[in-house]
Amino acid sequence: MAHHAPRSMSTRPAHAGRRTIVPRPRWFHLSTALAAFLGFAVALTGGATAVHAEPSIAEIEKQIDEDWNKLEPIIEKHNATRQDLAVRRRQAAALAQQIEPLQLQVDLAMNKVSALAVRAYKGENTSALNAMLAGGSPTVLVNQLEILDQFAKRQQADIQAVVDLKRKLSAKKEPLDALVVQLTRTEAELAAKKKQINAEIDRLQKLRIQVYGNGGGGPLRPAPCPATYPGGRAGIAVKFACAQIGKPYVWGAEGPNSYDCSGLMLAAWAKAGVSLPHNAAAQRRSVPSVSRAELRPGDLVFYYSDLHHVGMYVGDGWLVHASQAGEPVKMKRVDNGPIHSYGRPG
Repeated sequence: MAHHAPRSMSTRPAHAGRRTIVPRPRWFHLSTALAAFLGFAVALTGGATAVHAEPSIAEIEKQIDEDWNKLEPIIEKHNATRQDLAVRRRQAAALAQQIEPLQLQVDLAMNKVSALAVRAYKGENTSALNAMLAGGSPTVLVNQLEILDQFAKRQQADIQAVVDLKRKLSAKKEPLDALVVQLTRTEAELAAKKKQINAEIDRLQKLRIQVYGNGGGGPLRPAPCPATYPGGRAGIAVKFACAQIGKPYVWGAEGPNSYDCSGLMLAAWAKAGVSLPHNAAAQRRSVPSVSRAELRPGDLVFYYSDLHHVGMYVGDGWLVHASQAGEPVKMKRVDNGPIHSYGRPG
């Protein structure tokens, strides 16, 4: 039986027909994983540019409103403190006027007592007493002793008068001295608060410029101002308020070139002969309330639960107000903001 040579093994590799697998270095796998992760992160964030997107106008306006509604109560409190400081200054001046003549009386009395003390030290009274005792009848001596007793009593009365005057002066000066200390401390606190408020207003102004540039945020007088003329003192006040449209907001200002919210109301009604305090909450307390249905031009509209903003109704659903730093006096819709109540000066 013929033997066939065994079939030789083919020289073709066993993996012929398949892709050759070449081992990859470790860094290749790390790079691939990193690329996949970055791609996933980009997909989640909506692209690399979204991470650094600038805030929208609506977002910045919301931030400005929120920050301003925190700042304006501080400004209004500052205004109230400033007015209280002026009242206390007048009290201090009145006390000083009362004390001045009393101080003069004390000085004169002290001079008199000092003269008595000097004479006593020099022995003048002792010499006079020895002279009286040295001679004369008993009757004369008794009369002289009575005179001497009266003189001693007058000296004692003079001394007691000085003591009483000094006690009275101290009682008058004590509240004045305490008031001066308080005024000094309040002035320092106001100066620090003013610096803080101005820094915060500057920050808000930069945000406003970022949103609007220097062109402002829209028309300041979108409707007739006032819509109707009420006549009388209200007419004078509302016409004045409307005439201030376009002037800048400056906290603590009450005209004639700039205003804050309560300062504008104060100035407008002052033109009509009505005195208002420079503080929105104090203005609310000082004027009678009216209902929404009773509103007429010249009435005041108060906003927020803490009463930190006020404007003047000018008719047809519109209001004139000094809103916030960076915005001039302008009109807005009455319902644009959380209304607290309404009031009518005059």
